[in-house]
Amino acid sequence: MNTDLLKKYAALVIRVGVNLQKGQPLVIHAPITCADFVHTLASEAYDVGAYDVAVNWNDEAFSHIRFQKADAERFRAFPAWRKAFYNDYAAQGAAFISIAASDPDLYSDIDPQRLAEASQTAGKALMDYRARLMSNQNTWCVVSVPTKAWACKVFPECSEEAAMERLWAEILSAVRVSAMEDAVSAWHTHIDRLQKRTAFLNAQAFTELHYRNSLGTDLRIELPKGHIWMGGAEKSADGILFAANLPTEEVYTLPKRNGVNGTVVASKPLHYNGNLIRGFTLTFEAGKVVTYKAEQGEEHLKELLSTDEGASFLGEVALVPHDSPISRSGILFYNTLFDENASCHLALGKAYPTCIENGEGMTADELQQHGVNHSLVHEDFMIGTADLTVVGKTASGASITIMEHGNFTF
Repeated sequence: MNTDLLKKYAALVIRVGVNLQKGQPLVIHAPITCADFVHTLASEAYDVGAYDVAVNWNDEAFSHIRFQKADAERFRAFPAWRKAFYNDYAAQGAAFISIAASDPDLYSDIDPQRLAEASQTAGKALMDYRARLMSNQNTWCVVSVPTKAWACKVFPECSEEAAMERLWAEILSAVRVSAMEDAVSAWHTHIDRLQKRTAFLNAQAFTELHYRNSLGTDLRIELPKGHIWMGGAEKSADGILFAANLPTEEVYTLPKRNGVNGTVVASKPLHYNGNLIRGFTLTFEAGKVVTYKAEQGEEHLKELLSTDEGASFLGEVALVPHDSPISRSGILFYNTLFDENASCHLALGKAYPTCIENGEGMTADELQQHGVNHSLVHEDFMIGTADLTVVGKTASGASITIMEHGNFTF
């Protein structure tokens, strides 16, 4: 891997992704196989004045052994020290970087019940920490770097070395890092473009979106009064501008919890808890999933929807042009960070409080009263196609075509 490009990527993550401030702590969540990039991130963080850098390593091979062989009771308990680690750093105002680079097939032979219990246990223990991030009290950013298992899944026709090289090239292209261009400057330009789209959507104050395509999607989504479209970059509680996802091509808001009706068909597989869910369809009535089916991984879809009451409701509505750079690559990444930026998508579960006026200061009851969904999970799934049409309805009853043939009309 080109050292100069690696340094450029790290600088982008530190200076634009979390926009680390002098004297601010940084926490990095990363697979141990990504150590080289973590070291580069840490060096860049100290260069901009980080107070400290803490790394929370994970080891997929060990995690697989644990899920396979540990007593089932282990997955119903969450270590108090780990909960304290997250809450303490969050309270200090730390920035958080997560490197999403897991093996898509890692847990394909593991009992789904074990995975579900572990996910629910962690979700409950880390509820306060995750709430802080979803309400932008701390800056945070999700990024990726290649791992061997992931690269070979994406490019099975290549040798391990060639697959790693190709995945590196695709990731750097997606995040606008190249030898010829200033990545930080390129990202500020990209953010400006996305924020012009959010300004248009916010000005319309749509009350409903209607999705249709040839796969069978025919879905109406009501939007609550005071909803806010966001995209490109967000501001933390301290007014720090940061980009939560690198890459990102989306503009997004939240739906009215009980205002979703119709059927939606996924256009790409969903990678959930180390398993793939393919070819699935969800039917909603009054906001809730009432029927579902999947060609592969239906048992995992069932576990996701059963996490809690809110897991069967939508928490996010995101628009992405079919002609986005990641979509044009024609590559299925088996990684939500990339696949969601190639396609319009929705998310099951928790909504972002920042997507409704004054939501950051609302209590859980107040958010619910405003139609904002709550859950322990937030799982994006892709629904965009080349023939997707999205029509917005305004309070006056006017219809405005937002997307046609999968792309924005404005």
